[in-house]
Amino acid sequence: MLFTGHAELTIDAKQRLAIPSKYRGQWKSQRDGDAWYSVPWPDGSLRLYTEKRFEALAEQGQHSLTPGHDEAALESQLFGFAERIEMDSAGRITVPRSHLELAGLSSDVVVIGARNRLEVRDRSKWNQSLGERFAQLPALVARIEAKRAGNG
Repeated sequence: MLFTGHAELTIDAKQRLAIPSKYRGQWKSQRDGDAWYSVPWPDGSLRLYTEKRFEALAEQGQHSLTPGHDEAALESQLFGFAERIEMDSAGRITVPRSHLELAGLSSDVVVIGARNRLEVRDRSKWNQSLGERFAQLPALVARIEAKRAGNG
C-alpha cells in the first residue's frame, strides 16, 4: 500500500485523530487488517502502520530465542513502544497519551503519507520547514543513491 500526500488535522481533547478519508479508503479497499500500529519516533513524529504492514515488517527481522544484546534491546524498545489501535466507526484512532508526549505533539498536526506508513507531525513545524525541505530534496536523493551504490 502506497500512502502519499498530506492533510492538516486536529487531535481532539479525547486524544482522537481522524484518519483522513483518502487513507481510510486505501486501507479498506486493500483489507489491510483491522487496526493501525502507532510507534512514536525520536524525530518528533508518530509512525502509523496498517496492521498487516506492521506485522509483515516485524516478521522480516531475525528470529531467535537468543538474540544478541542490540537485537534484544531494539525488539524490547521498538515493540514495547508500539501500540495496536483500532479505528472507531467515525474513522478515528485514539492516540496513547504517552505517544503524544514522547513525540512532543500538540493538537494541531499534519498526517503525511510516507510510502508504507503515515506519519503524524506537528503542523506548525511542518509548514515552517516546507521550503527548506523541498530545497534539500535533490541532495537527500543523491545521498541515498550513493549509499545504495556503495559509495556512502
